Amino acid sequence: MSMVLFASVVRVADGLPLSASTDYEQEKDLQETKRHLKGLSKKLNQFPDRCTLKSGPYNVNFIYSLGVGYLMVCTGNYPNVLAFCFLDELQKEFIITYDSKRISSAVRPYSFIEFDTFIQKTKQRYNSPRSLSTKINLADMQTEIKLRPPYQLSPEDLQAINGFSVRAASKYKGIAPTQMLEPATLPGIVSCVLSVLCGGLNLLRGVHAIESILQNDDEDFNYVIAFFLGTAACLYQCYLFAYFSIWRNSKSFLAFALICLSNMYLYELRNIWQILFHVAVGAFMTLQIRLRQPLGKAPDYNV
Repeated sequence: MSMVLFASVVRVADGLPLSASTDYEQEKDLQETKRHLKGLSKKLNQFPDRCTLKSGPYNVNFIYSLGVGYLMVCTGNYPNVLAFCFLDELQKEFIITYDSKRISSAVRPYSFIEFDTFIQKTKQRYNSPRSLSTKINLADMQTEIKLRPPYQLSPEDLQAINGFSVRAASKYKGIAPTQMLEPATLPGIVSCVLSVLCGGLNLLRGVHAIESILQNDDEDFNYVIAFFLGTAACLYQCYLFAYFSIWRNSKSFLAFALICLSNMYLYELRNIWQILFHVAVGAFMTLQIRLRQPLGKAPDYNV
């Protein structure tokens, strides 16, 4: 039987639980899934704002906006559209009921435990599909999910952040997460163009280095590797600037470190100004990646 089993509301900044549905289920797999949910609740801002995790026979779905996250556990066969309609309804009611100052000043867990009443009533409605036909608009949510499908979390996401494993394997849907980034600024676009230029120069020099090796066996093949690594690092920084990625800032710093190392190795083939140019562009690109943050999507309830 498909149904909603558990739901909770947390503060995104620190994972503080604000409210949750009453839990009577003691089934082992469900308790393990809830442990995954608890771990996720402390790291919501490292993921896109709408995600799904497959955990054994259950699914964990969550959304977050305006500093508050809404999570649920449901059976694996529960429709995605209904699941996110359920979370959307919790979000709408919570935003209307509590102001941001009260949320940010909460100190104790479950400071808004009275919201449990609404969660329970909504859960009962969503576990009885007949009662939903006149109360929610599934068409709008179906359209939104088609246009912006939930990001499918993988076991590696949880292992890397929380240090525990997930039994069932899940796969990424799509090339990149669906989280949107802030609009690109002029400095960001300039840095991206310069980074592509540096990557192109490295690629060109790498091709010439290969030609030199073919003509002269004494040439060092490591120079070719250094040029191509520099190219890859520059282009990867452009990718990180354009798309959201987990640990995006750390990845951009590692790419910048690779640019520095490759240029240090190529000091015999480049003058100091060329090296400084490549390093400066890499540093500028790293800064722009850090400045371009994920776009917080505020819900539109026509109010």
